[in-house]
Amino acid sequence: MRPKEIKKLIELVESSSINELEVSRFGRKVRIRKNPGNSNLASSREALTDTASSPVAPSSERPAALQEQPPKPQTSEKKTEQVQAADTNIIEIRSPMVGTFYRAPAPDADPYVEVGDIITPKQVLCIIEAMKLMNEIESEVRGRIVEILSENGKPVEYDQVLFRIEKL
Repeated sequence: MRPKEIKKLIELVESSSINELEVSRFGRKVRIRKNPGNSNLASSREALTDTASSPVAPSSERPAALQEQPPKPQTSEKKTEQVQAADTNIIEIRSPMVGTFYRAPAPDADPYVEVGDIITPKQVLCIIEAMKLMNEIESEVRGRIVEILSENGKPVEYDQVLFRIEKL
């Protein structure tokens, strides 16, 4: 991967709410992570790795916009996928990334779940497509689908509530 492409990926991660991005192209892999909990911007980005050892631009060569941005405030460390609603038996399943929400594995297939379905841990609930990768979102609890809050084929944001589940 070229340094110019890597810089664009760094800018993408910095300008979004995602904390990690991994891209594989032509047998090379690049992983970019940011650590929003650290107040020192230079140490808030972890090392950029490339299996073909592409050089990473030193901090002084990075675009000024990347150097001057303050670190994003860290929210409480919670599972991005599930957060318990306050004082109820309802679990919210949230999107762990920005992407496109799909209820079924294929356009002509039945949806993974419907409102009223009983689900089990590790059961696939939906797919979120991000950068041409299909990411299955699984449940970590046993429960009943109360509400599906996203439409098939529509974009979703990071931490957006996708499902509400009554914990059983």
